Amino acid sequence: MDIFVQILLNSLETGGIYALAALGIILIFRTSVTTNFAQGSISMFSAFLATIVLIRTGISPISAAIVGMIFALIIGVLVDFFVISRAQKVNPVSKQIITLGLIMIFLGLAPMLFGTDPLQFPRFVYGSYSFFGATISYNAIFNIVVGLALMGVLFFALQKTKWGLSVRATASNEVVARMMGIPTASVTRASWAIAAALGTLSALMLAPTNSVNLSMMDTVQVTALLACILGGFTSFYGAVIAAYLIGFASNLLSFYVSSIWSDSILYLLILTTILFKPTGLFGKKVIKKV
Repeated sequence: MDIFVQILLNSLETGGIYALAALGIILIFRTSVTTNFAQGSISMFSAFLATIVLIRTGISPISAAIVGMIFALIIGVLVDFFVISRAQKVNPVSKQIITLGLIMIFLGLAPMLFGTDPLQFPRFVYGSYSFFGATISYNAIFNIVVGLALMGVLFFALQKTKWGLSVRATASNEVVARMMGIPTASVTRASWAIAAALGTLSALMLAPTNSVNLSMMDTVQVTALLACILGGFTSFYGAVIAAYLIGFASNLLSFYVSSIWSDSILYLLILTTILFKPTGLFGKKVIKKV
């Protein structure tokens, strides 16, 4: 029982990291009609910025994370203003290729500005707590609570605020939303900014156990995309639920089946699910009338 509880607690932390990145990808997909493959590299770049600020100023890790998210907000706005908004008339595949180009830009800028050596970002809080025979660090509890709280606030905003209505209207039909007076360009820009901030937070949650380096978000990026596919690209909450499911399934398979083959088995299970449910677990089939 204590082993299962340990796996569950670890899955809540890793699932939350994946969920934050996946939610950012979904926000951009629904408002910009493109899959942002550069989510991980933008998050990595902002995590470097936050770590440099922490090292040079000596501020607390929480303050550094807030500074990093502010940097990410600015980067998201700049990327949309100078790149994505200039490519409104290109097809979705071309936009995806543009995001692949963004990966190259941020992977090139990071070592030029911050060096090639990994940097260490400390835990937000220290200590541990025993729960039903399992041990969980206070930092993991902090990550779980902050992740759930932030996603809860975003889902509340999407459902109950004027901004959320604008996002949902833009996601439903950008042309009609613009005709109704909704500033779709601002909605899209805000989505890129929020997505970058969410990705940065997930990167800084991961950093204490990994280090801040050029490839730190590679696995998170792939897993977040898988969560979007499994949950369904037409659902905001589907990707988040799928991210937690993937985190739990990965840890469960790794411990009870095989640590070597766990990822392969997990990918096979996701592929099988998609074969029977192409729109994802929570996605809806979009029918266009001519």
